[in-house]
Amino acid sequence: MSTAGFNSQNGTGTGQTYVNGPSQNPIGLQQLPGVSYGITHQPIYNPMQSKAPAPPGPGLYPSGPYQPIPPTSSYQPGPPLTSYPVPSGQALLTRPPMGGPPPHTPPQSASPSPGPRMPPAQATPPPPIVSSSSYYPNPQQPQTVAPTWMYNTAPPLIGPSTSLTTPSNCPKGNHVTPAASTATLPPPPLSSAVYSSVPPPPPSSALYSSVPPPPPQCATQPAGTSMPTISNQGFTQKGPAPPPMNPIAPHAYPPNRAPYGPPPTGPQPTMKPTLPPTGPPMASATPPPPKADAGMSPPGPPGQHFGHYPSLPPGYHNTAAPHNSSPMHPAMQATTQPYSHAPQPYQQSPGGPGPAQLSPSMAAMSLQSSTPEALRVVNLLQERNLLPPTPVSAPTPCLPQDLQKINCSPEVFRCTLTSIPQTQSLLNKAKLPLGLLLHPFKDLSQLPVVTSSTIVRCRSCRTYINPFVSFLDQRRWKCNLCYRVNDVPEEFMYNPVSRSYGEPHKRPEVQNATMEFIAPSEYMLRPPQPAVYLFVIDVSHNAVETGYLDVFCQSLLDNINSLPGDSRTKIGFITFDSTIHFYNLQEGLSQPQMLIVSDIEDIFLPTPDSLLVNLNECKELVQDLLRSLPGLFQKTMETQSALGSALQAAFKLLSPTGGRMSVFQTQLPNLGAGALQSREDPNQRASAKDIQHLAPATDFYKKLALDCSGQQVAVDLFLLSSQYCDLASLGCISRYSSGSIYYYPSYHHQHNPAQVECFQKDLKRYFTRKIGFEAVMRIRCTKGLSIYTFHGNFFVRSTDLLSLPNVNPDAGFAVQMAIDENLDNMQVVSFQAALLYTSSKGERRIRVHTLCLPVVSSLADIFAGADVQAITGLLACMAVDRSVTASLSDARDALTNAAIDSLSSYRQSVLTIQQPGLLSPACLRLFPLYILALLKQKSFRTGTSTRLDDRVFTMCQLKYQPLAYAMLMIHPSLYRVDDLTDEGALNINERTIPQPRLLQLSVEKLSREGAFLMDAGTEMYLWIGRNCNPNFLNQVLGVPNSSAVPDNLFSLPELDTAESQRTRAFIGWLRDQRPFFPSLHVIRDDSQRKVCFMQNMIEDRTESALSYYEFLLHLQQQISK
Repeated sequence: MSTAGFNSQNGTGTGQTYVNGPSQNPIGLQQLPGVSYGITHQPIYNPMQSKAPAPPGPGLYPSGPYQPIPPTSSYQPGPPLTSYPVPSGQALLTRPPMGGPPPHTPPQSASPSPGPRMPPAQATPPPPIVSSSSYYPNPQQPQTVAPTWMYNTAPPLIGPSTSLTTPSNCPKGNHVTPAASTATLPPPPLSSAVYSSVPPPPPSSALYSSVPPPPPQCATQPAGTSMPTISNQGFTQKGPAPPPMNPIAPHAYPPNRAPYGPPPTGPQPTMKPTLPPTGPPMASATPPPPKADAGMSPPGPPGQHFGHYPSLPPGYHNTAAPHNSSPMHPAMQATTQPYSHAPQPYQQSPGGPGPAQLSPSMAAMSLQSSTPEALRVVNLLQERNLLPPTPVSAPTPCLPQDLQKINCSPEVFRCTLTSIPQTQSLLNKAKLPLGLLLHPFKDLSQLPVVTSSTIVRCRSCRTYINPFVSFLDQRRWKCNLCYRVNDVPEEFMYNPVSRSYGEPHKRPEVQNATMEFIAPSEYMLRPPQPAVYLFVIDVSHNAVETGYLDVFCQSLLDNINSLPGDSRTKIGFITFDSTIHFYNLQEGLSQPQMLIVSDIEDIFLPTPDSLLVNLNECKELVQDLLRSLPGLFQKTMETQSALGSALQAAFKLLSPTGGRMSVFQTQLPNLGAGALQSREDPNQRASAKDIQHLAPATDFYKKLALDCSGQQVAVDLFLLSSQYCDLASLGCISRYSSGSIYYYPSYHHQHNPAQVECFQKDLKRYFTRKIGFEAVMRIRCTKGLSIYTFHGNFFVRSTDLLSLPNVNPDAGFAVQMAIDENLDNMQVVSFQAALLYTSSKGERRIRVHTLCLPVVSSLADIFAGADVQAITGLLACMAVDRSVTASLSDARDALTNAAIDSLSSYRQSVLTIQQPGLLSPACLRLFPLYILALLKQKSFRTGTSTRLDDRVFTMCQLKYQPLAYAMLMIHPSLYRVDDLTDEGALNINERTIPQPRLLQLSVEKLSREGAFLMDAGTEMYLWIGRNCNPNFLNQVLGVPNSSAVPDNLFSLPELDTAESQRTRAFIGWLRDQRPFFPSLHVIRDDSQRKVCFMQNMIEDRTESALSYYEFLLHLQQQISK
């Protein structure tokens, strides 16, 4: 069956992208011939680049036994970590830059190259100024450089004579013509290679070599003048935090409320023109600019000066968030600022400002009297207890309160910098990565849903109308991404909430930053696909021995009525060992029929029409099969595994419709297509050298995944094994088909009951969570910004279109961004993610998230808006890619240099008074701690025995876990639980939830008299001290002393005591805040599992890794060079 007829509409094959669906932004992708925009190419600061080996020293994790750090630095003076000009005649030695990314990811086809393409490595050596361990290139390289980057060169003087660019204070160049004082190279000719499938060769050995054009730069001060003072203007003190957000809800749609419907038929009510607001102007820290003529647009790009248009005030004021009824886990609450998007009465404050009335000085809102808390100087070497007792919250963007109130929730849409730099060179100077982290299909307790025959979108860039557009009058609105003026459709004049006519700015689409549309017929050519579930099950001897088959079959029996779907839902089963087994479940049979295909080299479907059956019509046969399946293979002695052939058969079965393939595998595939051989050497697990075999051994699974993606099939992999299975190769089947990976090492139904419980809970969530089929997602951003690298599980079908055959509420994504054009004339920029999918009920839906952030012109404001957890999450994704494409040591060096670069930039460019010590702004005070945590995390650690599959799995998790869950894996939470009280406790559903304070991850915080709970995301550890309080042991664990605690205890007994109820309530509450089920391990002080607990003590020294204080000393030594 050919799918060419509907490829262009529902996202398969090679057809055009959606008609009237998420479409490419022609402005962002094309450049008019002969138009250069007056800008030059500016390298992008990219931390992930290969680096020449550094000499051993503190913080570089030497391969041998740990050597104590001598009192004096073991480093020879090296180059300064700065990118600014120095006085003439003085050589400047800088760490070579990491190559910048290409301005656009080349379009990709169904060839085996789904992710962002990497430029091929050059055979020629890199230029001298390019090194390998810096994340981001220096923006302004002087002409005088050393031939190579070495540690043992004499440092140039750094002092008051160093000149400094001051973009925040110098005159800004025109948007089209660069400032006259800018001394930049002419732009290179535009090459068609950018849009071809094969990228041009890189100019260096950098991972990303093509660089987008830079913005104009301001003139620098002449050498010899004193260092200018960097203004703190442009940043406001954060306001009071909104109430805590609601926890994960089972469904994303508003309960007990129908979607907003179309307007009623009949005569239209009379409409009176709405007068412009007459209230007072918006308060600002700086006086407003002279008022322009009311009906005239200012020169330059349209729409970049807010406040110069006739104003119909957008009605997004006074939208109060609902009170939270179910508080959230503190770590989740920390990584997300609590917002809610419940439908509210859409009141417009009289005369209040909207985007169309924003003063051009909005980006310069500042605290004139004091330095904001985010910029408070912190000496990391002196302030020991930096970890707050409560989780760190996301920074609040510096926006007017009415805009901030309706901005997208950071748990869905989060940026590494909440203040966007005006230029790429300014971003490079900050040495901080710019990117977005998304959780687009997250379960939301309140989600406005609109049914409309007309979805209002920009005619040029196809942006969906959102709260941050500008209404010029009742009939015209201006896009906040490309600034095109669009007409307001007649239907949009009706407000389904207030049932009024003539107020388009009060529509739900203009009141909510997160919206869901039920798409009309033009968003599809074929009928939406049904929910189709195919289970591919390993039944070899090894699989039967683990006992997982009984758990799987029973779990599916228990939840078969909860599978998302409708009357069209289909289901099928394939089992395999050395042969492939199909099951005829056709209606009318008295029992299921097994059909065996032994020719695995040329796989075929024996009865194609009866292998996938309607679940409602054949439910009894399906249930009979699930009850009998474990017994069918109970005595099998077949040890071989033909996984590749089973996947090929499953692909053929699902190709006509698309759907979800669930694969259960327990050993290394060793027969037929896709057969693998063991690549792990157990003796090298603890080696301090580079880890080998992080990349796939074959492209079979990647190619098959691309074929699946083209036919709207996603593959979810469940790996249950006690031996090496080459997850680096097998994981490709899920990574490139937008699937999920579940990993249960050492799974056994008797020997590892904790894993069995975890498997059961995960299966229940997996079977019942909502699912979106045949989905695509496009991320758009304001003109002048571009996206160049994506992270997550997907296939990139064009420069900004992600193909997602399935999308689930537990998947996260990340993107890296660049600033292509100056944002001088803009006060805010916007980002919009649009996810088009088919629901399990057969509805075509579009979920849209829009984020608005201010633009700033000073480094101080950039640092003040830095989101340290989002930065850490993005760097983790980049480091995973670097580990696979280059080496683990390169990724580790780049992570360390990310901390060095940012703190060095802050010290040299933001601080006006130089002080001794390792100085950081308060907003980045935890950055070195998080970087050290990454270096000690299972993905990147060295010198500690780590199984290869374990390492690869944690890398996969860092790439596709939403930030809230990934942060717990990076930096676990530690609580003392033997003295829990009701003081400050939460009351949820008549349960009292204690709230103990967070502790630092150091042994010095432990006590042999106490009990401590560590929440590491996917696992929890309850450590019992040797002399633990007997009352706690008796009341919570039911044992008289610590030596009586069983070795393999993975759950707490349900005792009828207040202490037991408090402890179980707290652990249960933590578990409820995430979609997966973390297993609990109760360990004694002398238990074998104590090693796992102690490995998460990030601040302590180990034989192969530095302590937190030693790591800070290393950073200081590098910055002082």
